[in-house]
Amino acid sequence: MMKRLLAGVALACIGVTGTSMAQDNYPSRPIRIVVPFSPGGATDIMSRLLAEKLSGKLGQPVIVENKPGGGTMIASDYVSRAEPDGYTLLMAASSLGIAPSIYAKVNYDPIKDFAPISQVASVVHVLEVHPSVPAKNVGELIAYLKANPGKVSYGSVGTGSSTHLEAELFNSMAGVQMTHIPYKGSAPALNDLVAGRLQVMFDAWASSGPFVKDGKLRVLAVTTAQPSASVPDLPTVAASGLPGYSAMPWLGLVAPARTPQPVVDKIYSNLAQILQQPDVKAQFTGLGLDIIGSDPKTFAAFIRQDVSTWAKVARDSNIRLE
Repeated sequence: MMKRLLAGVALACIGVTGTSMAQDNYPSRPIRIVVPFSPGGATDIMSRLLAEKLSGKLGQPVIVENKPGGGTMIASDYVSRAEPDGYTLLMAASSLGIAPSIYAKVNYDPIKDFAPISQVASVVHVLEVHPSVPAKNVGELIAYLKANPGKVSYGSVGTGSSTHLEAELFNSMAGVQMTHIPYKGSAPALNDLVAGRLQVMFDAWASSGPFVKDGKLRVLAVTTAQPSASVPDLPTVAASGLPGYSAMPWLGLVAPARTPQPVVDKIYSNLAQILQQPDVKAQFTGLGLDIIGSDPKTFAAFIRQDVSTWAKVARDSNIRLE
């Protein structure tokens, strides 16, 4: 009995030592960052930039693998089921936390099935109007909407998208009712906004900025709680007429749940250094992204709050997709 007990203890010690050595030697082979969007977009470009920088820091190739589709759920589900060893990561988007609130079937839990590493950046979103709308700030827009109930339409990049939920949060908090017109992407929605077939839209600054600069659209505010480093001259929605409003589309690096904390911490510490590099900051600004770089614990708390916020918006607005 004693021999068997000692043998069991010895095997347990070998297992712990082996796990510890694997963590100490991490990484010993290539790492994949799964991106839930097609190649060429801002998230893909940003991920490839970070992959190259991380490769130099960690001494192993860091490869970007695109898995678009399913409102980012295909990539998210894939990574949630990957081996929790730090070699398969996900560049998650806001939809990670939104999806369970709007889709009837989601195969992962955004809180339980992932180990947050860092909230890398926020995607700069703005509230903009067609020039025919007589509003120069958010307060004036709210007054106009209240004076014209049901007569104003807003576009989004799709039902259940962040731009849809941002507008519904605005409707709820301002006590107004705009009519939702969903599109398959930003480009067709922007075309109709510029043409005056829509009056209002929440959208990424990266795609809307050129129209604003050409005078074809009027931008009123950024959606985040704090002013954006990318467009510092713009006020926030909260400061411009709707106190308490905050919506921050985000991108962040996560691993499968149960990834060893030392591995998570090693990735985070190297990523944090990369995000402070001047060339990285400049490229993020060019992509319409504001760097955040939060630590794992802070990011985990943010995800929990974000899931709660959008669950309420989806419930109050009766947004549900099969």
